[in-house]
Amino acid sequence: MPQFPLPEPMRAALNLAKSAAAAGEVPVGAVVVKDGMIVGEGHNAPRTAHDPTAHAEIVAIRAAARALGNERLDGCDLYVTLEPCAMCAGAIAHARIARLYYGADDPKGGAVVHGPRVFAQPTVHHRPEVYDGIGAGEAAGLLREFFAARR
Repeated sequence: MPQFPLPEPMRAALNLAKSAAAAGEVPVGAVVVKDGMIVGEGHNAPRTAHDPTAHAEIVAIRAAARALGNERLDGCDLYVTLEPCAMCAGAIAHARIARLYYGADDPKGGAVVHGPRVFAQPTVHHRPEVYDGIGAGEAAGLLREFFAARR
């Protein structure tokens, strides 16, 4: 299988995931892109922020909404290093993210292609285009290293 260069937004998300790990957080990073520019970014921070909703996707979506002055992120792309959970998938739908690009699958906590498959539900308000496996090897490696160091 040919290797393609990693899109810059995913490289930025992976760098944010490394920052999360350095802060003792699960290494997940996310960026929101509009018209080729990063308009919001974040990494997991539930422990440091004392906020169970401070997942990378939520932090990035909140930053993008503030930057754009709108809760609807029409025409925006979200790059995240790990398959979003149900909470984050719900936020992606409510924000009207156009395209979701994610790295590693999350068979235990993911909610896009695993678990509840949020975007496949008939009651979901919006379904982004979904592209998986972008930088999956590096993203999964960061997670493996993080958890191996804690065992």
